[in-house]
Amino acid sequence: MSEAATAGAPLRVVIADDQTLVRSGFRLILNEAGIAVVAEAANGKEAVAAALQHRPDVVLMDIRMPGMDGLEATRRILGSKPGGGCRIIILTTFDLDQYVYAALTAGASGFLLKDTSPEQLVAAVRTVRSGDALLAPSITRRLIERFAPHQPGPSISRAGLSDLTARELEVLRLLAQGLSNAELAAELTVSTATVKTHVASILAKLQLRDRVQAIVLAYQTGLAGPPPGSPTPDRP
Repeated sequence: MSEAATAGAPLRVVIADDQTLVRSGFRLILNEAGIAVVAEAANGKEAVAAALQHRPDVVLMDIRMPGMDGLEATRRILGSKPGGGCRIIILTTFDLDQYVYAALTAGASGFLLKDTSPEQLVAAVRTVRSGDALLAPSITRRLIERFAPHQPGPSISRAGLSDLTARELEVLRLLAQGLSNAELAAELTVSTATVKTHVASILAKLQLRDRVQAIVLAYQTGLAGPPPGSPTPDRP
């Protein structure tokens, strides 16, 4: 989380989308919610420049833009020292898009469909700014189940999961189902503070950025869902 976030300063956002109407609509929604849009970008190159210049809390990143797309822009922003502290929400028209999956593995904190409601957009920005990942459980799980088994293996093999305790493995399996901290606490009959401790420990041991990467890893290693390489039926 950025220093601005911890100091209680207004939430700062960059909007990257090649459609002017989309950017204008999102800016209006966010401004009405008291969220500052510090810059707009029409392509990936502009998005990277805006993120590095303004160092926003959150970037709303369209996945498909001319020139440099949102995937490459995400990689560059999160791979840079100035931009590494911001959170990126991928914007897409499709809920099952291999590029969205690739963006999640690159470090994006979640994704939203472009037809999301104003309330959901504002809630999503605030959620990732607080340090959590944006997980739309049914869609995210379906996306990962479809693409994870057919991608190259993760840098951490299943053997690497041996660093986790039995309880941490259980928490990781439940995370892969898209459960929130409150739902995890209810399922395990523990406090949300205890859940946060477990999640933080999992991320630290596996050197992962956030819950999204933990979920991707759970599917890639076969801890959750079908084992890697197994056929996955097409979904509507």
